[in-house]
Order: sequence, then structure tokens, then C-alpha cells
Amino acid sequence: MRGSTIIRRRKLFLQRVVLSLSLAFLPGAVCAQSHFEGNVFWGAKGGAGISRVFFNPSVKQKFPVGAVAGLMFRYIEENHFGLIAELNFEQRGWKENFETTRYSYRRTLNYIQIPVLAHIYFGSPRAHFFLNAGPEIGFMVGESTSSNFDTADIANLPDFPIKDRQVAQLTLPCDIKVDYGISVGLGAEVFLNGRNSLCFEARFYYGLGNIMKTGRTEPFSSANSMGLMATFGYWFRAK
Repeated sequence: MRGSTIIRRRKLFLQRVVLSLSLAFLPGAVCAQSHFEGNVFWGAKGGAGISRVFFNPSVKQKFPVGAVAGLMFRYIEENHFGLIAELNFEQRGWKENFETTRYSYRRTLNYIQIPVLAHIYFGSPRAHFFLNAGPEIGFMVGESTSSNFDTADIANLPDFPIKDRQVAQLTLPCDIKVDYGISVGLGAEVFLNGRNSLCFEARFYYGLGNIMKTGRTEPFSSANSMGLMATFGYWFRAK
């Protein structure tokens, strides 16, 4: 019960952060419509990320590495402010931490993500630092499991570290195909000329939904995904 209360408070706090950021950015966007001519950018990015799942009760985990790639659209409406929309592919999931034993287990979840982010930047004409923040929705398009033991026959593994360990997640399907949450990123952009630039971003994602069925009658009361991504990107100014 206490763990569920903490998770609800965490979700409420993150939702308030996103709402506060949106309200803070909105006045500048409204004023910009009458003072600035918008610039349109297209781009692509690629990189890698680490992820885990916040299970309740908790599960001992490591951070598996997955691929990240996507297409980007950016609209700059005002000096220092813009909006970004992306269509990304990302690998998330979790990797069990068996500590000193010989066992290994990883669940990989493939997502198509659509984040819509407020974009705040500052700097010189040659280089910018930026903050991106906003909501994100993802659609699971694939799931795979990699392990060196039979997850349905744990009872017959004499040296399996079952003590103080959750095992239900090893066989439960991740059958909730839509995930939603918030993303916050920090990065830098370097301009090669008037139309082309390169950027680097470190972005954190926290899922507000669950990746599998949860509740009082289920093994887990929550199962929220988390990811930390590092990507390099290229922007081309179309307008």
C-alpha cells in the first residue's frame, strides 16, 4: 500500500512539472505569432539508450542498452522558443540482475514514439544550448525475450537465486501496447551554416502508464518504464 502511494505521488509530481512547463512557455508562443516569422526545420537522429521498469514490488535489474533512431520536425515561432515533434523507434525493457550467478534474462520492448516537446534555446548564432520538455506517446510494435534458462521451470533449477526475488515478470506478457509519459532533454546545437546544424541531446523519459496488467489481483501493482537516451542529430532549415 505504501509503495502504491509513493508511485501515485511521483506520477502527480511529474504531471505537475509538465503542466507548469507548458504554462510557462505558452505566453511567449502566443506573443510570437504577431512579431516573428516562423522557421521550419527537418531532421534525423540516432543513438542509444538505457532503460528499466519500475516494478512494485521491486525487481532487481541492470540497465540494458537499446537502439534509438528517428525523424524530427521543428518550428521556431519566437527567438528562444519553438516546438518539436518526432517520430522515433526506441528499444526499451529491462535486464534481470542475478548478481554472481550464471543466469541471464532480458526483455526487449520495441516502440514507435511520438513526442511533442516545447523547445527553449539560448546562445550565439554559431551554437545553442537547449531544453526540450513535453508529453510522449508510444506504441509497442514488438517484444522479445533472451535468457539462458527455462523461465517456466525455475523450481527445478537448484542454484537459481529465488530468495527475496520476484519471478512473475519472467513469464508475464507485456500486453499493454500503448505507453504514455513525459520527456525532458538537455543538449547543444552547432550551426554549420545558415541552413544546416548538428545537435546532441541527453533525454530522460518516464512512463506514467504500465507495460503489463497491474492491480490488486495481479503480481504487480505498477510497472512503469523509464529510459535515458543519448542521440546525435542533423537539422536542415527548410524555411
